[in-house]
Amino acid sequence: MRFLAFLPLIILSFFTYSQNPDEVAIREVLAQQEECWNAGDLECFMEGYWKSDQLVFIGSQGVTYGWQQTLNNYKKSYPDKATMGQLTFNLIIVEPLSEDFWTVIGKWSLKRKSDNPHGHFSLIFRRLGNEWVIVSDHSS
Repeated sequence: MRFLAFLPLIILSFFTYSQNPDEVAIREVLAQQEECWNAGDLECFMEGYWKSDQLVFIGSQGVTYGWQQTLNNYKKSYPDKATMGQLTFNLIIVEPLSEDFWTVIGKWSLKRKSDNPHGHFSLIFRRLGNEWVIVSDHSS
């Protein structure tokens, strides 16, 4: 009977320890992005992206190339903390494409005083050295 009391903890431990370390790192990047966004810090949020002119962002305004231009677009669309609201990611798929590339598909939602916009995203992460960064973002 004592075993049954510990069964949920044993199952949780199994899943925690069996999770791929690359997946854990990618999930941490996204958790950090949520935290930065919710603090109103776009520069911090952008640390999850590849700091390169080859970064690709596809949104409602079309295709944007480059880290700096993506940051500029975010600043234009979200000029203050109230406009940014509180961001929540809901990850649906997190899976490898190869040893150095992963895809993430999920939902995003903003909770703001006047509205609650939401949508979907697909990301491609790339391993650069010891870190994972977003190299392509398609958000709608």
